[in-house]
Amino acid sequence: MASLADQRLRATAAQLSDALSAGMTLHPVYRRLLKLTLEELRLIEEHLGQLDQQMADLLAEHHEPVQRLAEVPGLGVDSAQQIIAEVGATAATFPSPKHLASWMGACPGTEESAGKNYSHRCPKGNRQMRRVLNQAANAAVKAKGTIFAIVYRRLVPRLGHAQAIGAIAHRLCRLIWKILHQSIHYEERGPAVSEEAKKVRARKMIRELRSLGYHVELLSAPSGSPA
Repeated sequence: MASLADQRLRATAAQLSDALSAGMTLHPVYRRLLKLTLEELRLIEEHLGQLDQQMADLLAEHHEPVQRLAEVPGLGVDSAQQIIAEVGATAATFPSPKHLASWMGACPGTEESAGKNYSHRCPKGNRQMRRVLNQAANAAVKAKGTIFAIVYRRLVPRLGHAQAIGAIAHRLCRLIWKILHQSIHYEERGPAVSEEAKKVRARKMIRELRSLGYHVELLSAPSGSPA
């Protein structure tokens, strides 16, 4: 049980083991229920891994768009695959980033009066993609030194966390359209991203791509203009 703990927990493995030592005195029925729950968790993780691999096999011909999207902070390989499966490798269905943001439900409401927008609710849009964008936005603002973290810190005192995350999700949506539609790579504009942090992220992304069967070639410089 202690080995399943989140890495961000301050407690050490020894402390968690000590806290969970009460499990030795649990009634056999509760121990059985706990074992069944862990087995169910392992089965779900196995099924998710199989589905991820199947999606990677189906998107094998689109490995370049997947790689370009995975370079964006907050997205990663799994999110990139889901986005391309929904909008296509070039987002050709959407003539502009505004159309994509509206379809995903990542744009503000349209309740206006005297030129001011009084609605902070986003349209429903595609619930699955909206969930992916919100998760990506929450992850992007935690990446130190990125432009997303800088914009979030500027917006959150005035808008609050929820609306600031919505603004970051909207920014991500427009960026996704540009990367797919124009076949370009993401380039970080934040001032404090170290070269070592970039290398660590690149190694992680390449490891995920290769584990799913994608063919990744290392280039000295990304092709195309930066996003």
